[in-house]
Amino acid sequence: MSDPTPADLGTFTLSDGVRVPRVGFGTYPLRGDDGIDAITSALEVGYRYLDTAVNYENESEVGEAIRRSGLPRDEVQVATKIPGRFHAHDLAARSVEDSLTRLGLDHLDVCLIHWPNPGQGLYTQAWQALVDVQQRGLVRSIGVSNFTPGHLDRIVAETGVTPAVNQIELHPAFCQDAQRGDDARRGILTQAWSPLGRADADGPFGSDAVREAAQAHDVTPGQVILRWHLQLGVMPLPKSATPERQRQNLDLAGFELSRAEMEAIAALGRPDGRLFDGDPETHEEM
Repeated sequence: MSDPTPADLGTFTLSDGVRVPRVGFGTYPLRGDDGIDAITSALEVGYRYLDTAVNYENESEVGEAIRRSGLPRDEVQVATKIPGRFHAHDLAARSVEDSLTRLGLDHLDVCLIHWPNPGQGLYTQAWQALVDVQQRGLVRSIGVSNFTPGHLDRIVAETGVTPAVNQIELHPAFCQDAQRGDDARRGILTQAWSPLGRADADGPFGSDAVREAAQAHDVTPGQVILRWHLQLGVMPLPKSATPERQRQNLDLAGFELSRAEMEAIAALGRPDGRLFDGDPETHEEM
């Protein structure tokens, strides 16, 4: 059996017309030589969207993996994120330029504000900076991460520009129905960080809903959860350093979850299902 490819799953079309794969590859916390090997492996098995961030401290590894893969630049989409300490307008623009230097690229495909950091109150400046660098041609698509409806209202009101992407914590234990609905209403693609949630017996992997679906479709629990995301219209960003797991996480085209299976997995959600105390209304990440 050949490796799965992005074409097997199709694409999402962003509000700005850019198409992105339906599954991306999360690169945190892949660093150093092992990180380069893992990211290169992901490209070899078929991933074409790499998600990094300044605070992951691995942008140079991502750039090196792209070069080692031998893939043409226009076949790999690269996303990074601006950290809280760079939210002031000029610092945010510099953050994008510095990321390009570390990646060894002349443009980013996607750039996001990592967290709103509402205590600082500068995320609207960071958003205006992204609008500006997009106009300069440094970034193709711009978006946010961990933004709530209130945060989105503010940046749109102040700039007139709606993000193309909102990357949020989303997994079966924390389904984010309201935020997903708000993103959809605005034409924003929801991406999921930590899409598998806790991969232990106490997390979704150990639930009857996931195990029974995996048995019914002869796939892994991880494949069930990632397929659940796709059928919700969400772009998951799974991360793994293991080539076989990387292949499995991309091999989602050969089965479809029933409505009952989708509902059973969604029923695992709970208000306190976050992986850590990452409430965007209070969390500050510098």
